Amino acid sequence: MSTSSGTPPLRGITVLELGTMYAAPTTGRMLRDFGARVIKVEDPRVGDYARQWTPQHEGLSIGFARLNAGKESVGIDLRRTEGRDLVRRLAARVDVVIESFRPGRLEEWGLGYDVLSAENPGLVLTRVSGFGQTGPYRERPGFGTVAETASGYAYVNGWPDTPPTSPPFGFADSIAGLAAAFGTTTSLLRRTATGCGDVVDVALYEPLMFIMGDVILNYSATGHVQQRVGNGSGSASPRGIYQAGDGHWLAIAASNQTIAMRLFDAMGRPEYRDDPRFSTNRARMRHNEELQELVRAWVVARPRDEVLADLDAHEVVAAPVNDAADIVADPHFRERTLVDLAGSVLGRALVPGPVLHLGGYAGPVYDGVPEIGEHTAPVLGEVLGLSGPELAALDRADVVRSSPVGAA
Repeated sequence: MSTSSGTPPLRGITVLELGTMYAAPTTGRMLRDFGARVIKVEDPRVGDYARQWTPQHEGLSIGFARLNAGKESVGIDLRRTEGRDLVRRLAARVDVVIESFRPGRLEEWGLGYDVLSAENPGLVLTRVSGFGQTGPYRERPGFGTVAETASGYAYVNGWPDTPPTSPPFGFADSIAGLAAAFGTTTSLLRRTATGCGDVVDVALYEPLMFIMGDVILNYSATGHVQQRVGNGSGSASPRGIYQAGDGHWLAIAASNQTIAMRLFDAMGRPEYRDDPRFSTNRARMRHNEELQELVRAWVVARPRDEVLADLDAHEVVAAPVNDAADIVADPHFRERTLVDLAGSVLGRALVPGPVLHLGGYAGPVYDGVPEIGEHTAPVLGEVLGLSGPELAALDRADVVRSSPVGAA
């Protein structure tokens, strides 16, 4: 996937990305991955705050590079009336606007959907916010950590004797970005039939709450509040992460009856099939800790590769617990998942590519991470027809930055 072939399904779609940080730029990257042109509007002085995230290499934020490679950066000051006018004019000439301001901010700036759609009826406005555009919490600020707690995820994540735990990466933001991309493409598909755009309203917590749906349905139906269960699922046994004799870790997911029976065969304990403690999932859950101890003892007796080979031979769902070095070295991931991120100070780096594969499209090229304002002049010249003197005047007035600056 280092080179692109086939026709990108979103070729011809132009996206104006007003979003910053994580979730909304994830949406922009998803659309760019499948052929959309993404014009990213940044503060002309400091750019997207994600440029300041760590870790960094040679002054370039790793997180910013991953989400924004291949986009075009236009430096426009949205605090200025002239800057908002430029954005309104750009919105009249694109297919999608992505924004992640607090609800009501676009309307305060005269950039609400009523204004934008009056000039561009086919526009899709994708809005990502902490708690959505409606409801009692709509005005609350929200980041991924808040979404991970409000959705119920953090409460069930961890061990019974540890506090509720959020993940050490942008989990809620990423899922919200994927959901927003799905909503955007759905609206674009509908537009082909109606000619009309739409508003896509994504709250950071809602896609994650959808994933947590069984926990919520269980409570509303039975009154049971799921607690933290560590590496188990609370619904099937045996399932977990186990340490092998060489110190390496692996996961086993014997989450249905057939696989549990195969695991017993792999362990050399076929008698467990008919053992009343382990013969059904309900029984296994009642005796989960006892069964887990038996699995742990079997795994720790040998090196990880031997255990995984036996599990694979018996078609038991299992995998090593990989760190980043393991992933980069793995031939499967190198062939299918990891792609080059070239043309930046990171050198020849690898990044996970698109989240899915299409038979007729090999995928995008990730070449270059934009500097702040790197594409201001060509974009405003091409899309809005601004002349060199007009751009220079806007630059002198600090409305735009028409020459690039390095990452903050």
